[in-house]
Amino acid sequence: MTAAVGFDLDMTLIDSRPGIRAAYRALTEQTGVYVDADLAVSRLGPPLRTELGHWFPPEQVEEAVTTYRELYPEYAITPTVPMPGAVEALAAVRDMGLRVVVVTSKLGRLAHLHLEHLGLVADELAGDLFAEGKATALVEHGVRWYVGDHVADMVAARTARVPGIGVATGPCSPDDLWAAGASSVLKDLDGLPALLREIAVGSGPAA
Repeated sequence: MTAAVGFDLDMTLIDSRPGIRAAYRALTEQTGVYVDADLAVSRLGPPLRTELGHWFPPEQVEEAVTTYRELYPEYAITPTVPMPGAVEALAAVRDMGLRVVVVTSKLGRLAHLHLEHLGLVADELAGDLFAEGKATALVEHGVRWYVGDHVADMVAARTARVPGIGVATGPCSPDDLWAAGASSVLKDLDGLPALLREIAVGSGPAA
């Protein structure tokens, strides 16, 4: 199997904050339970249930998850845009003869809608995974490096025993990413093609 570069989705490949903000506001309108949408989108990364647990009583969280996911395609897809450098980063990965694998905490079918809408092509997509839970997918899909914006992504990489490349485009600072075990930290994806070319030289063949 040809080796791959793995990517997180939210705030790594896509800026989903405008769409997620709209989806949370729609959830508030439909359920009558206030969700501070601006606060929620400032801490993207953990699973949806974690965020909704801040706003809904425990016995209502699962119903809120279902309602939010029903609202999501209508409200969250169109406003979302690629992160700066995302298109170029994916192109660079393919130019190096590597595959693109997206591993995200977002439900897979919703992640697919984002990629399809933005024309971002992944060879494999694994969803509804977080932190250590991402490691199995990273190993299964032959991911050699994992790129993410959250400390949990660095935990995933460490668990899978692959280098974690942090991008400081989400809620976690460069110091946070280094402390979580990142092997490299970039301010955004613009620096990824050069970094991959540099580190791939000594890592052996792609296949």
